[in-house]
Amino acid sequence: MSTPKPQATPIDPSAPRPPRKPPSAAGRYLFLFLLGLVIGVITVVMLLRALENRKGWQDHYPTAAMQLMSAHTAQLRQKLDANRCAATDVLPHLQALRTFGNDLDPAFADLRDNTRFAGHTGSFRATLDKALTAPPMNCAGLKSTLEDIGGDCKACHTDFRG
Repeated sequence: MSTPKPQATPIDPSAPRPPRKPPSAAGRYLFLFLLGLVIGVITVVMLLRALENRKGWQDHYPTAAMQLMSAHTAQLRQKLDANRCAATDVLPHLQALRTFGNDLDPAFADLRDNTRFAGHTGSFRATLDKALTAPPMNCAGLKSTLEDIGGDCKACHTDFRG
């Protein structure tokens, strides 16, 4: 035998409803807390960006120029370590270093009129010009060129970085 299905009783609209619990304020407080947190983070980021963009606060140009020159010098050292010292392997890096040599004076505008700085940048560019007119054809030549470049960099860093 089958069990009979309970029949739904009709809802009496005139019957009193059970009292509802008032909604909890915790959800609203959580929402406002999260909204305040997001607005606070956005405000801090905007404030830091504004401070960073103030004139003279932080200029990325000198740091970027030095990092790129360091990266190309490191790639030349890797070529030397890997015994890949043909002119076709090293010329692109030497050309890039020479191009960045032109950027040293604008990158360090406060040192542009300093005669020692001008001497160091001129020596660096002369070393690279010599390397580009007579590119190193073997690893001994590349090692010598890297020593000359490193000497120019070290002399400038000794005078101006301390």
